[in-house]
Amino acid sequence: MPPPSKLAVATSSLIRLVKEEASYYKEMEQQEARIKKLELGSDDENAEYLLKQEKQGLQETKNVLPTVRAKIAEALERLEEQLESIKEAGGEPSTDEATKANEAIDKAKEALRESA
Repeated sequence: MPPPSKLAVATSSLIRLVKEEASYYKEMEQQEARIKKLELGSDDENAEYLLKQEKQGLQETKNVLPTVRAKIAEALERLEEQLESIKEAGGEPSTDEATKANEAIDKAKEALRESA
């Protein structure tokens, strides 16, 4: 089996980063829900400690997001450059690869718009 093309690698990298960002947002929502639950009161003697830990985890998740967004922007740029270089070289990427690449570009641009 031949190794994947540079275009396929760039596409899968961008898709992975977009999924990673979405998972961080989902994690943030879960952490915020746990924090609200703990703030409403709990009979647990460790509630104060748990609340502190959850808030710290939430802050760490928020701190990661700008880095992930920057990585998405870089991967998006690389993928667009890869598509452009193939066209400039007079070649055409396979229809399947081009479709996947364009879908990944659309999803990445949408993710960057939503997070802005």
